[in-house]
Amino acid sequence: MRESYLFTSESVSEGHPDKVSDQISDAILDAFLAKDVELGIADNSAVNTRLGCETLCTTNKIVIAGEGRGQLFRTIHGVSVVDRELISEIARGVVKDIGYDQNGFSYHGADVEVLLHGQSPDIAMGVDAKKKKNGEEEGAGDQGMMFGYACNESEVYEKGSYMPAPIYFAHKILKVLAEKRRNGQLADLQPDSKSQVTVRYIDGKPTGCTKVVVSTQHNEKSRNGKKYSPGLIKEMISTAVESALPKGWMPQKNSDFLVNPTGNFVVGGPDGDCGLTGRKIIVDTYGGYAPHGGGAFSGKDPTKVDRSAAYAARYLAKNVVAAGLAERCTIQVAYAIGVADPMSVLVDTHGTGKVDEKKLEKVLPQLFRLTPTNIRRALKLNRPIYRRTAAYGHFGRAPEKDGGFSWEKTDLAGALKGAVQ
Repeated sequence: MRESYLFTSESVSEGHPDKVSDQISDAILDAFLAKDVELGIADNSAVNTRLGCETLCTTNKIVIAGEGRGQLFRTIHGVSVVDRELISEIARGVVKDIGYDQNGFSYHGADVEVLLHGQSPDIAMGVDAKKKKNGEEEGAGDQGMMFGYACNESEVYEKGSYMPAPIYFAHKILKVLAEKRRNGQLADLQPDSKSQVTVRYIDGKPTGCTKVVVSTQHNEKSRNGKKYSPGLIKEMISTAVESALPKGWMPQKNSDFLVNPTGNFVVGGPDGDCGLTGRKIIVDTYGGYAPHGGGAFSGKDPTKVDRSAAYAARYLAKNVVAAGLAERCTIQVAYAIGVADPMSVLVDTHGTGKVDEKKLEKVLPQLFRLTPTNIRRALKLNRPIYRRTAAYGHFGRAPEKDGGFSWEKTDLAGALKGAVQ
């Protein structure tokens, strides 16, 4: 990559229609996994949850479809049937928590249609664990390639994030706005918003923003009856946006900070634009700064390598950088459906590595087996930890005490450093 350049990434808030759908799908997955944990079967590959849950949201309508198996299904006359009332209440709870109670999209007014059905036995046959000499191994839930990435450029701004600056700050702007909307400081904002940040790199290092774009849904009028304009919204949020950026990074020219550039943004959320699970995969990962295999994450249980192997690749890439073995690292893994071991592993340190990449390709799978069974057990992925991932990115977040964001740990760095010396 060139040493001096501009790079742009975008983020969307939890109220964006696609993110509403992602959060509903992941909240439903969490409900299945919570039941497995309650019954003590979370790590029993013969009976634990399998789920591929898709959600569509539009004007006062939520459609939930997909296939799976688990403790929220029951068999009636030989047919696997899900508890539709429970699934509907989960969806409404997500919408309420996000903050939607509008004429065109409301947690209590939306019609919820549940079309989840039992998993195909042909798929289950390939994924369920098979007896091997070294124990049971689940096959990958699908074919495909997954990427993980980490870099040290954002460490100056938040220790432990290991993320590219453009996506890191695009997320942060929206998180600040959402926090102020929820606590009443910016009460006239509504849940749907987007950000876009263009960062200038000099000698390979991020040095500031050249452009910042924010589109945010808002009430038509203020509480004193004054009609909002894009200029008033810009004035309202500018201090909050600047607070999300490092000192001196906020663009100084009025034309370089754009707010609601198409005009007023009153009708938004699923009422303004249909939302679907899995349409914001670049927002979910690295903002376009690194490759993406194409598979979405939300609504998928951890036997589906679209999700779990992407988490594992991020975990390994982050530990390579945290160990000081490279400033940037991309890892690709590829799988075939029903086969446990990956078809290939590639490590690319982009010319910043201190260790031969072929050596890393050999050592990493030895330290951390990249089979679906080991990934989900080592990272403790069979837990209800997914809804929180479905807004503001799956990566660059702090590991949590209950196992959330376990793939963000750097606990392999020491062993990795020792193994390559």
